[in-house]
Amino acid sequence: MDIPAGDIDVLAIGEVVMDMISQEPAAHLREAETFRRYLGGSPANIAVYVAKLGRRSAIIGKTGIGGFGQFAKAELQRHGVLTDYLRMDHRVHTSVIFVARSTGTPDFEAFRDGDYQLTPEEVAEEAVARARIVHASTFALSREPCRSAVRRAFTLAQAHGKLISLDPNYSPVIWPNHEEARQVLADFYRFAMLTKPSLDDARRLFGPGDTPTGYIARFHALGPRVVVLTMGREGALVSVDGQLLGHVPARPIAIADATGAGDSFWAGFLTALLDGHPPARGALFAREIAELKLTTVGPLPAGINRAEVYARLPAEAALSPWPVSSV
Repeated sequence: MDIPAGDIDVLAIGEVVMDMISQEPAAHLREAETFRRYLGGSPANIAVYVAKLGRRSAIIGKTGIGGFGQFAKAELQRHGVLTDYLRMDHRVHTSVIFVARSTGTPDFEAFRDGDYQLTPEEVAEEAVARARIVHASTFALSREPCRSAVRRAFTLAQAHGKLISLDPNYSPVIWPNHEEARQVLADFYRFAMLTKPSLDDARRLFGPGDTPTGYIARFHALGPRVVVLTMGREGALVSVDGQLLGHVPARPIAIADATGAGDSFWAGFLTALLDGHPPARGALFAREIAELKLTTVGPLPAGINRAEVYARLPAEAALSPWPVSSV
């Protein structure tokens, strides 16, 4: 896949929030008692993880100007993310999400304000022109005016010949109108070349009962050339232009915190593409990065050496076969 030119490798647009993650493991928030704050939001996580992997990233988003907004900006900068296009607005509060620390899909509750109030006028064409990959999440599409802000970013990215990545991280908790969500996603997938649904995402969007390969075909039908379906303990499937390249098995590890694991996988995958690797090898690299995240409470550890990670990968990038009938 050809990677366009630009001095920003990944430009992420959307939610920059405070994740309040429970300090004790909990299947549900009602069981959690103490919380610690972390920088959160899928686009912010992607930007941070790409920067930690040694690539240049930037964020377009909106926070308040209070302590949480200042903390978010400081954390982004500490991790090496360019914050020139982050909007801090005295009229809004930084969005906060409480998350139960879990080994599976975490229980969460969102208190949203600033994240969805990003406007199209606050999306700088200069930022998009500088980017090589432009990435956004479904969370950011769930409310206006942020939905229109992402549309402007994707429209500009398409005009400038950039790669466009969309995370279909749909949740009915965030977006109760399921039919609207499907219609909006179908519209935005006209722009996207790359997408990484989880099996949970696919089931929430399309309903239960289909096979993983069936869900992949549905995503391809919406437009993306590259579909990577992550399936938790069942690993991941990689498909390009409707052709299933194979299966990346999950390996047994001691999971400390699943929050942001999908973001770390996708940051690893995008980084590998930027490094010139094909999607199959990119998925193997992404598995390594996701495993680092899963064994860490909070964000990825600092000081990841990409060359050392690539050296751990098999010489051949061939993936394992996947039975068509598997669910």
